[in-house]
Amino acid sequence: MVFGMKTTIEIADDILIRAKKRAAEERSSLRCLIEAGLRRELTRGATRRKNPKRRIRWVTVSGKMPKKLNIRDRDAMYEWLLENP
Repeated sequence: MVFGMKTTIEIADDILIRAKKRAAEERSSLRCLIEAGLRRELTRGATRRKNPKRRIRWVTVSGKMPKKLNIRDRDAMYEWLLENP
């Protein structure tokens, strides 16, 4: 016998209504529908993490560094950004 963990979640009313209708159409329970969706999403997420092909897209612009901007001081950079929107 398999025991599951009980939990409480909040689901938007429109999604819950659609899920209950889908479960009824499939002659299944809401629990089975939610479990199947979670399993599918978690499997898909694991596949994505195994093969992360991320590329850095460098963005360059013409121009020079502002004279009063000190890139070695994070707080100074933040202040400069606030003063020069």
